Amino acid sequence: MDLKFSVSAASETPTRVQVKARNFTMYVDEPPQLGGEDKGANPVEYLLAALAGCLNVVGHMVARELNMKLNGLAIEIEGVLNPAKFQGKSDAERAGYKQINVTIKAKTDASEDVLKKWLQIVESRCPVSDNIANPTPVKFNVTKA
Repeated sequence: MDLKFSVSAASETPTRVQVKARNFTMYVDEPPQLGGEDKGANPVEYLLAALAGCLNVVGHMVARELNMKLNGLAIEIEGVLNPAKFQGKSDAERAGYKQINVTIKAKTDASEDVLKKWLQIVESRCPVSDNIANPTPVKFNVTKA
């Protein structure tokens, strides 16, 4: 059975958008050096945050399945991108991240072998990681308001 998730967004300024997801409101904005007012994380930061959130959920779920005691996770994620394409200055590199580095510190007494198995399963089952690592069809439509 497929599940559907959706958001709706309304532009507040050229750099800030209010996004509604279920009964939650998020603000996406750019830092001042990218022309924004810094009233929210920017889109690529939210992508990293989504990955961290997904790894946390899947990590705990897989630990339970493996009967692995897990007392928490500390997740550090860093992405590197060149803003030239998004800014319309160059097509030499892609607009998105060149690489995303994830470091997970698991509070556990599990053996290294169990921890490696846990990580492999988490990587393979995290929907956000899957969407980042693999092409996902995206269909765009535009209408006049």
